[in-house]
Amino acid sequence: MTQRLSLTDDYHGRPVADPYRWLEDPATFPQEDREQWSQWQTDWGAAQSRTYQEVRDTWTTEESFEQSLQGLLAGGFQGLPTWRGQRQFFMRRSPGQQFAVLYTVDPDGEERVLIDPMTLDEQGTTTLDGYQPSWEGDRLAYLISVAGTEESELHVLDVTTGEELIAPIDRCRFSSIAWLPGGTQFYYVRRQAPDLVPQGEEQFHRRVRLHTVGRDPQEDPQVFGAGRLKTEYFGVSTTRNGRWLVVSASEGTAPRNDLFLGRLDATLTPDLATVVTGRDGNTAITIREDDRMYVWTDFEAPRGRLLVGHADQPSPEHWSPLLDEEPDSVLESFKLLDGPDGPEQYLVVARSRHSIGELSIHAASDGAALRRVETPGLGTLSGPTARPEGGSEFWYVYTDYATPPLVMRYDCLTDEQEVWARPPGSVEVPEVDARQVTYTSEDGTQVRMYVLSPAGPQKVRPTILYGYGGFGIPLAPAYNPEALAWVGAGGTYAFANLRGGGEEGEAWHRAGMLANKQNVFDDFHAAAEFLIGAGLTEPEQLCISGGSNGGLLVGAAVVQRPELYGAVICTAPLLDMIRYVTSQLGATWTVEYGDPAVEQEFEWLLAYSPYHNVSTAEYPAVLFSVFDNDTRTDPMHGRKMAAALQEAQRGEAPILLRTESDVGHGARSLNRAIAETAETLAFAAHYTGLQS
Repeated sequence: MTQRLSLTDDYHGRPVADPYRWLEDPATFPQEDREQWSQWQTDWGAAQSRTYQEVRDTWTTEESFEQSLQGLLAGGFQGLPTWRGQRQFFMRRSPGQQFAVLYTVDPDGEERVLIDPMTLDEQGTTTLDGYQPSWEGDRLAYLISVAGTEESELHVLDVTTGEELIAPIDRCRFSSIAWLPGGTQFYYVRRQAPDLVPQGEEQFHRRVRLHTVGRDPQEDPQVFGAGRLKTEYFGVSTTRNGRWLVVSASEGTAPRNDLFLGRLDATLTPDLATVVTGRDGNTAITIREDDRMYVWTDFEAPRGRLLVGHADQPSPEHWSPLLDEEPDSVLESFKLLDGPDGPEQYLVVARSRHSIGELSIHAASDGAALRRVETPGLGTLSGPTARPEGGSEFWYVYTDYATPPLVMRYDCLTDEQEVWARPPGSVEVPEVDARQVTYTSEDGTQVRMYVLSPAGPQKVRPTILYGYGGFGIPLAPAYNPEALAWVGAGGTYAFANLRGGGEEGEAWHRAGMLANKQNVFDDFHAAAEFLIGAGLTEPEQLCISGGSNGGLLVGAAVVQRPELYGAVICTAPLLDMIRYVTSQLGATWTVEYGDPAVEQEFEWLLAYSPYHNVSTAEYPAVLFSVFDNDTRTDPMHGRKMAAALQEAQRGEAPILLRTESDVGHGARSLNRAIAETAETLAFAAHYTGLQS
């Protein structure tokens, strides 16, 4: 029997019980309880692991799923090129490699490895979190972290010699990097030293700084951030000619930002002019060599629009429209390219229409549509990218559910397109019937969903329904080995484009955040009911799956409608929505979910918080997966929810907790990713009746 505390907190005059508080980080325990509660947690965790292993031993399909996943991932990966000077930089994972490796192609055409995470750490716990070459391509700034913590250190490499040019700079998590011409200085984002911030706020308080290669980072001047909110994230970029610095600031993950611009002619630490501030929307600017300024924004245009201004007069009253918002597509990105009449004649525009990518060519002068670029199919596009110095060609990545990512090259002068790079290996993909369907949610909203099933007649099958529904993140069609392994074994796999995501623009996102969060759960229940009503599955054969914010989704779904689902995969979740702000990055998400310190927002959160809405019921089998080094969603969420459901379970299905060490919320080695996915699929197969 799991220990229960008679512990309640008072929120706005309402008592909120928290019987499993002792399953949180021991450092948060009252000093007088720390030793006892820590021992309880140690003993409880060991018992949970034993139970999980005993139940796992009854599953019969894990090995076959592991083999299938290895085959589906055997092709490797090839990423988009980044062009700098006479060099090209790109990521590639060859068959058998644990991580993608960063390569460069030198001016003489020789291809070389620059960063191989397995060379840095043969144990496979070090990840490459990001990189940025200098404008000339002779230096590389890159970010690495260890054991899944995402606590990135910033390094600088001489691309020609491989020499490390600076001592690593710590506290650079989520930092962008903006080089100045010459490769001796760059802007970056670093958290304040722990001794300069209040206890418990060490993950916050970022500053934009300027680093000079060869100097002590402790001397780096502060450029921006003092006096801002502690939870703000900053982004930095510079123009290729070194004339302008752009700084973006957003409160946590808010769908809005402030934007500032500094001229660098006289000083590299300029007073920044305000481009926009206090607007309820996102804005991004691109400044050309002649100081023309292209502005993408979703302010008063939730599907995005493009305007033109000038850097010397950067505020909105000086902008002119170029591409208007479209009613049924989302403007994702753009590039300026050369045409037969000279530089920057063409505007290449990437849009998504109901999450399916499109490319079109427009006149840069007035935005007039010229022609459509035929993509390889109905899938997802990433990019486009182009050479910073100009040219007529661009590159993008295409993928869909059955197609590993392809790097495509298109030339605007010739209207010719080719596959520029493929994954280095080959894969055998099962025959899949992939289709997009539309269903009706509880309030009448039309929601789209992708359904993947074996080719041939449609029938009732064990099914996994996956969802996310948050932070404006779309679920677009992309190569998915997990789904293909499941379909290859005879099941159906569905992806629901719930409100809260970005599939239909920012209005779709806002329809599933803050006070509207229940819409996301309603959309998910309706997706399940559609699959059942269409004769594709039955409740006892339906497994729901989600991670992170998607873990919150499936956690809420199972406590709201336990009879609708046969199994639940809940990975790295948020589940205690009253105390989520007390650990890790939780305080940065109040703009998405609400703040329990605000009475009205507390009521929203308490209404659906999975941990607080567990009641005695017959629950389906549930698998919680948590990661000890997860510095985004605290493992306490999965632990507390597992304990609560185990206590409330009145059925025979198990409530299981899977704990993994030395990994976190994000990237991990290929072998560890395959092992985790094979386990979760074997769980789903066992409790939905799929025989692989």
